Amino acid sequence: MYTPIPRLSSIQSNSYKILNPQKLFTESTKLRAKMFNFSVSSDDQDFFSRRCVWVNGPVIVGAGPSGLAVGACLKEQGVPFVILERADCIASLWQKRTYDRLKLHLPKQFCQLPKYPFPENYPEYPTKKQFIDYLESYADHFGINPLFNECVTSAKFDDACSVWRVKTASPAAGEVEYICQWLVVATGENAEPVVPEIEGLAKFDGEVVHVCDYKSGEDFRGKKVLVVGCGNSGMEVSLDLCNHDAKPSIVCRSSVHVLPREILGKSTFELAVLIMRWLPMWIVDKILLVLAWLILGNIEKFGLKRPSAGPLELKNTQGKTPVLDIGTLEKIRSGKVNVVPGIKKLLSRAVELINGESLEIDSIVLATGYRSNVPYWLQESDFFCKNGFPKTPFPNGWKGKSGLYAIGFTRRGLSGASVDAIRIAQDIGKAYREELKQKNQKVASLAGFFRSTCFRQGGSHHSAVEN
Repeated sequence: MYTPIPRLSSIQSNSYKILNPQKLFTESTKLRAKMFNFSVSSDDQDFFSRRCVWVNGPVIVGAGPSGLAVGACLKEQGVPFVILERADCIASLWQKRTYDRLKLHLPKQFCQLPKYPFPENYPEYPTKKQFIDYLESYADHFGINPLFNECVTSAKFDDACSVWRVKTASPAAGEVEYICQWLVVATGENAEPVVPEIEGLAKFDGEVVHVCDYKSGEDFRGKKVLVVGCGNSGMEVSLDLCNHDAKPSIVCRSSVHVLPREILGKSTFELAVLIMRWLPMWIVDKILLVLAWLILGNIEKFGLKRPSAGPLELKNTQGKTPVLDIGTLEKIRSGKVNVVPGIKKLLSRAVELINGESLEIDSIVLATGYRSNVPYWLQESDFFCKNGFPKTPFPNGWKGKSGLYAIGFTRRGLSGASVDAIRIAQDIGKAYREELKQKNQKVASLAGFFRSTCFRQGGSHHSAVEN
């Protein structure tokens, strides 16, 4: 375990320097402004009313796996940095917004962060607790100490000064502005839960929870539960509910690819990566679908229609992840999990479906995913789209202009984030060392100038004495 660093007022660090602008902005400053006929704007007063922190390296927003990965790679490059995290712990999504039975859906070798493998005794698919332990060990190993409870409210590039101004709010420190040359957006794809607009949702009398607040099917034992969303989370929640004697119905509004998690004892994902070394994506998609049909059978008769595009193509073009079956299909075949079409509207204790059927339900679990929150705080429109993703897709969506970087938006999970972390750290490291070199050269040049000046003055003095 690692210890969070002390509050800003009590620390000395080579990563940042605390400024006190309030000392600069006094009544005499305002008086001089009137005397010399220049105005002090409300923005200037706002700037001088808060504490400012100059960061020698980049500011990283987010202490999830992506932020930790960048931090570790920057450590290897010898670049100081500050990580700002709105929660009170690292990987808050994993620690506070995931259900108890969650395991990594991919083998651990595809989920480990740079320069630090999983322990050898970990299973192929680590549990939620094991992954959190791994992340905390990762932070401890590299000496990464984020600033917790620092919620970024805005970030904007100052063209006049060529720096980023990152404003935060926290219960303890109040408003703080971090000033830096590089900004790394590491809040990722899953920053905020998505709650869909469903007619009658406000009138439903039963319990409604988003999957981020769902912990265990034990809380729904004996209840009729409507699970909205048939992605990996929706499928696994339905399985968990079934295992706790609940009666789940899962809404499958659109088409979905369901693949076996393993084929011939090997991870389906690993097998796909292996085959793609020799064959194009569309052929690999055909192979996966044939194998899925042989292993899982015809799933369309259960209401799970497959898309026309292949699973890898959909993942590559739209970011839609195929469902890796871990036992839900067996429950669907046996009738213990009911697949239903889209929702028309909700009633007080029932749901009316688009096919005209109605179901009595006690509770609703919204497995409707997450979204990026970047548009809410980053004041920039060239690099990021309105949906909070970089405009340029993977593998070139990691670098913007003016020292702006993004990680965790590749739609390729932890493996994509690891690739971007290495690239970002190398790019910043190169710029940081070049800038440091130029500063050292200026200092050396200035020192040489003073030495030569003092030598000439000393020589002239001695000559005068001798004469």
